[in-house]
Amino acid sequence: MTEGPAPAGRSTDLAPAAAAADDGARRAQFLATEHWSLLATRSMSWNEAFTRTSMFLSTLSAATVALALAGPAMSFGGAFALFAVIVLSVTLFLGIATFVRLVQVNNEDLLWVVGMNKLRGAYARIAPGIEDDFITGWTVDPRGVSKTFGAIDVTKGSALHAFVTTPAVVAVIASAIAGVLAGLVAFQLAARIEMTVVLGFAAFVISLGTMLFYGIREYERFIKRLEKEHPAPPTEAVDPADRVSSR
Repeated sequence: MTEGPAPAGRSTDLAPAAAAADDGARRAQFLATEHWSLLATRSMSWNEAFTRTSMFLSTLSAATVALALAGPAMSFGGAFALFAVIVLSVTLFLGIATFVRLVQVNNEDLLWVVGMNKLRGAYARIAPGIEDDFITGWTVDPRGVSKTFGAIDVTKGSALHAFVTTPAVVAVIASAIAGVLAGLVAFQLAARIEMTVVLGFAAFVISLGTMLFYGIREYERFIKRLEKEHPAPPTEAVDPADRVSSR
């Protein structure tokens, strides 16, 4: 005997399941492509940061050598002072520009991390339970972002960490240049050596404080922008451990 045709309901039941599986596979492929794009962009940003920092330090080294060679040749007179002011001014400008760009790169890096956390959250929704195998964060709340950064906890401030970052190091060096430049100008205006030291130190403190204030302000603005554009879902905003400890 020949078998009859398969029930019509069976094919109609399999079609939606096959379509859903196909959509899930394509969604995972698109998310993975975006993930790789964010990784490449993050790498390019940090390469730019390191390149700019190296360029600033190389220029500073060249300026120091130029001053050391020009000083004896000009007998450390008025011409040397003018030459030093010009060289140090250009170096200071490069240091400030480098610091500003490094602050921007840090904020951009935070954006890329938030984007990758969102993608991991999408992976977790496609394949529930896969988040248990993630060592990085998969939520866009501060706890999840801190988990991705690893050694950095964005929920807590750390003065020590703030001063060992690349932007802070550049800020300190650039501020030292500002102090030397201010002291040199003051000395050329017939100020006493004590007053020259005081003015140079004051210029260093003011310059460093201004740059750190700028960096903190830009970071806070960027955090508010991220919270507005990429709000954390209610399920991600509160960690289960926090719910227990708050009772």
